[in-house]
This record gives sequence, C-alpha cells and structure tokens, in this order.
Amino acid sequence: MKVSTRGDYASRALLSLALRSDDPGPTSVRDIAERTGLPQPYLEQILLALKGAGLVHSKRGVGGGYVLARPAGEITLGAIVSAVDGPIALGDFGAPHENGACDHEGQCVLLAVWAEVGAHMRRHLDSFTLADMVARARDTSGALEPLG
Repeated sequence: MKVSTRGDYASRALLSLALRSDDPGPTSVRDIAERTGLPQPYLEQILLALKGAGLVHSKRGVGGGYVLARPAGEITLGAIVSAVDGPIALGDFGAPHENGACDHEGQCVLLAVWAEVGAHMRRHLDSFTLADMVARARDTSGALEPLG
C-alpha cells in the first residue's frame, strides 16, 4: 500500500491542528498551509473532504477556519487516510468466493491473503492517533523511533 499525497497532506494538516489545539478559536487554511508548507488551494480541498468525514469543523468569515471535530486521541491515521482516499485496501482484486473470483488456479488463496494484508494495514493505521503523533512531535529526546 502506498499512502497518497492526499493522505499525507490530510495527516499533516490535522497534526498541525492537533499541535495547536490549545490555541483559542479556529485556524485559517492560510495558517495551516504556512505551518505545514502545503499548497493552500489543494489543502482547501482536503479540508473539505475531512469536514465531510466529520473529522474537522469549520467556521466561515473573519476569524474563521478549522478545528478538530473530536479530541486528537479519538482520530486515527486510518480514519484520516480513509476520509481522503477511500477504504484502505491492498488492491481492488475482489473478494474470495464472490462473482467468480475463484475461477482460476490459486486465485482464491491469493485473494484471501490480499484481504488479510489489507485488514492488517487498516488495523495498523488505526492503532495510531493524532495524540500519538503530537506526543512524538513534542518529544525532545532527539530522533524518533519508527512506528510499529
């Protein structure tokens, strides 16, 4: 599986909001773009998708912007990536024993394995929350240990 640019940008934007969750009021798209180095027009599209998924709330007008819709400890990387990229899966190979998926030698075995790997990826991404990422970002001990 490869996390798309949209998935990476969405994660970076929400991490930025989580890192500033003590700041009063919403954060503008411009401020998020400046802090993260992300292109503002693309970021606006991503934030709209995250809003549609219920991960952020927005406020219009002067002093408007975005805030997390839930505490950082309740938002997983899996939820963020799924919100902008769709369901997390290894590929679109179909499900074993459905719609003739097992018509060819060995196909059902591989379809079952791909489904297991996809489920493992979903569980793994869902095991990391924005709160975990905030803790890692604020870690002052130096180099971060790899996730997992």
